[in-house]
Amino acid sequence: MPTPVNNDSRAVILVIVTIGTFLNPFTGSSINLALPLIGEEFAIDAIMLSWIPAAYLLSTAIFLLPAGMLGDIIGRGRVFSAGTLVYTSASLLAIFTPGASLLLACRFLQGIGGAMVYATAVAIIAELYSPGERGRAVGINVMAVYGGMTLGPFIGGLLTQFFGWRSIFFITVILGCVVLFYVRKFPPFLNEKRREIFDYQGAVLSAIALVFFFIGISRIPSTAAIGLILLSGLTFALFYYIETKNPSPLFPIPLLSSNRTFSSSNLAALINYSATFAVTFLMSLYLQVARGMSPAAAGSVLLIQPFVQMIIAPLAGRLSDRMDPSQLASLGLLISSSGLFGLAFLGSSTPLSWIVLFLILLGCGLGLFSAPNTTVIMGSVDRHHYGLASSLLATMRNTGMMLSMGIVMIFFALLLGNASITPEVSTGFIVSMHLIFLVFFVLTIFGAIVSLDKKISLQSLLQARAE
Repeated sequence: MPTPVNNDSRAVILVIVTIGTFLNPFTGSSINLALPLIGEEFAIDAIMLSWIPAAYLLSTAIFLLPAGMLGDIIGRGRVFSAGTLVYTSASLLAIFTPGASLLLACRFLQGIGGAMVYATAVAIIAELYSPGERGRAVGINVMAVYGGMTLGPFIGGLLTQFFGWRSIFFITVILGCVVLFYVRKFPPFLNEKRREIFDYQGAVLSAIALVFFFIGISRIPSTAAIGLILLSGLTFALFYYIETKNPSPLFPIPLLSSNRTFSSSNLAALINYSATFAVTFLMSLYLQVARGMSPAAAGSVLLIQPFVQMIIAPLAGRLSDRMDPSQLASLGLLISSSGLFGLAFLGSSTPLSWIVLFLILLGCGLGLFSAPNTTVIMGSVDRHHYGLASSLLATMRNTGMMLSMGIVMIFFALLLGNASITPEVSTGFIVSMHLIFLVFFVLTIFGAIVSLDKKISLQSLLQARAE
């Protein structure tokens, strides 16, 4: 596909989109290091503390597909710009929040902005780069995600320790303003309209189902939790029925049912993030509560995993342009499973070298998975489906993250109850952490099996590039 802009303009746009993509993981991973201090300042229990990352994930999962559809209606460039504005504004409000409830509201608003960015970022890159170059560009974008995860724990730990947790949002505001200044570089073709009808019914039903499900999980083992989860299931069933009848559905059921590569790749992404997202959250608490490390020291240890991911991701992106990317993605999941298995046996006196080794394995696995899996997804659909594929992939990623935190909430509710996470309950916390990591290990093994089921080959990709 010929590119409608020159190489210099493409590079500028790629940098802008990459910085915008960087904001979300940077803030999220930074906040994980600040959670013990936030919990202490606002005097909140383990479940409420879990909602600080979960509120962002829930709103992102709710708004990703609607944001992708909106991008097809008013233009992907406009939605990306608006999302950056919402995210930056919510970060500014978070600096001045006086309590946990308002902080949760700011995180929810950040999720809306993050959804608008994530739903359009990969689609914009796919529009700019032809299949033969796309793996490298996607690899750079994935590297930005891992770069945010890399710098987040380290910088977040330093900022929290020396300037307080609110300073994290100040850095986010600065970066957001940089992106907002340069979005005018987007060419007009990125704002082309590709559809006219917005699926309001699908958007509302999917939002209700997700809210019921996640609130239900957070209230386990109460009777109300079972009722909310059942209501969520019924709403999802109604959502599925209506979407099958809708000629312009929010959720691409026909594409998923007819394109095995597309559906299995998205399922693999969902499983991957369900099994890995909460690792930083758990390890931050483990290092600070069970091991007594300072936020800066804990951030330095947690720097290892995403740093390895950041190094591996662009290499994996380049490799996915030259060999079967589904094999790379499957190998990544298997390597991740070995790291998770090791983390499932950490104790209060486990040598730091073993912790570093397990985090390196996890970083290698995640780095090998993401860019090749994204390349498979974007290479398995036609050009007019790029926006849909991009938003669905982001939905799988953020829904997986939400499910990952949901698994944490279930075990915290069952084993810790309403207790705050302090050194006094470190034994119970470590037991719950062991069980969570074992669940994550099983999930990654299943994900590797799903990933191997992708029916895409190097020859089919080369054929698509030629066309």
